[in-house]
Amino acid sequence: METIKASDFKARCLAILDRVSATGEPVVILKRGRPVAELGPVRSVAVGFPQSGLAGTVTVVGDIVEPAVAEQEWEALQR
Repeated sequence: METIKASDFKARCLAILDRVSATGEPVVILKRGRPVAELGPVRSVAVGFPQSGLAGTVTVVGDIVEPAVAEQEWEALQR
């Protein structure tokens, strides 16, 4: 994995973005010799809604409309 100083990244940002996009090789950006960020290619482009991946993963066990707490226990009615 390539490393690059933050000042060099600032000066050549667009070229580095193009290279990461073309090669898929991530680049670590250093500030004062310490890694502060990692620039990598986008893993996947999601099409549609993120919730679409959850279809079929939920099991309804009871009445999903009924209150979870009995009406007698509601704080608003006890005032």
